[in-house]
Amino acid sequence: MRKDPTDAENFLWNELRNRQLNGYRFNRQVRIGSYIADFACRSRKLIVELDGSHHSENASDEWRTAYLNAQGCFVLRFWNDEVSFERRAVLDTILAVLDGEIHSPSPGLRFAPADLSPAGRGANRRTRE
Repeated sequence: MRKDPTDAENFLWNELRNRQLNGYRFNRQVRIGSYIADFACRSRKLIVELDGSHHSENASDEWRTAYLNAQGCFVLRFWNDEVSFERRAVLDTILAVLDGEIHSPSPGLRFAPADLSPAGRGANRRTRE
């Protein structure tokens, strides 16, 4: 995909690269296990995925998101059209997640918070009563 990115990937990369989004550093095409994330802010463990229409109701995307969550990563997904036509709203949403203003999914937002607490593995386990 890096050799032939979509227009939406190019648009978003132009906004994220070189710490242009409030100083947050993003990498493109980041390998995490057997997956390659479109964009990643490693310091905040945020993965940003851009999806075309072939991702609609795709079970493999759910498995991928679950795997990335289990690795302690937050996953934020946007449709290519959102990036192309609502770029400012997409950037504002990414920034809100990075700044900790969004902690849980809201209707219409394709956001999957990590399964781990900020303290690390096991810190959010509950005991059975």
